[in-house]
Amino acid sequence: MLLADKVALVTGSSRGIGRAIALELAHHGAKVVINYSHSAQKAEEVVAQIQAEGKGDALALQADVADPAQVEKLFTQTIAQWGRLDVLVNNAGITRDGLTIRMKDDDWRSVLDLNLSGVFWCCRQASKIMLKQRAGRIVNISSVSGVMGNAGQINYSAAKAGVLGLTKSLARELAPRGITVNAVTPGFIATEMTHDLKLEPILAMVPLGRLGAPEEVAGLVRFLVADPAAAFITGQVLGIDGGLIM
Repeated sequence: MLLADKVALVTGSSRGIGRAIALELAHHGAKVVINYSHSAQKAEEVVAQIQAEGKGDALALQADVADPAQVEKLFTQTIAQWGRLDVLVNNAGITRDGLTIRMKDDDWRSVLDLNLSGVFWCCRQASKIMLKQRAGRIVNISSVSGVMGNAGQINYSAAKAGVLGLTKSLARELAPRGITVNAVTPGFIATEMTHDLKLEPILAMVPLGRLGAPEEVAGLVRFLVADPAAAFITGQVLGIDGGLIM
């Protein structure tokens, strides 16, 4: 029970990778805030699953992390419920794909607002709490698209690349208080986001020849936020992509 008595907040955790991360952290004893924007029913299902297992605990809280006022309320509610925050996982994200010459202004703004600014709003709130505690671990979920770029995803790639710079800068700021900040860059993971993709050309690019599982990403995040062996890891970008960009 590496996370017994610890409190974790996972944004966008009602489904997909975020859901797997929340379940993994709760399995190791954490009290987990299941943040969602629209999927209240799915969020409550995650809470019920965690409580049924009986190792951790969970609370579903609605907030659009693209809105700094809602983010502030989210963190205030977390502290009111459990009095502390030990782990933040910034996972919430959206895609609005399109070629650059055809991309609508709103599609550019909405992706940057949630996928990059939302990470900043959450990190800012978490930093205030963790600096007082002199402890904490933050993991930002980026993407291979933020490392290598991807045609038709200029907004998504720009946001995810920005997350990497944010991660390294924040890691330098918080390191003197013993707080670690790292980024994870998943490749093609079997979630709703990849459900409609044509698999044959994708798998041809992945040396391991398969999609990743959300649980595999969750295991890496759990290592970074819970394992004592990760205490000296900060400011790093850890890929989990089957060798896609090696």
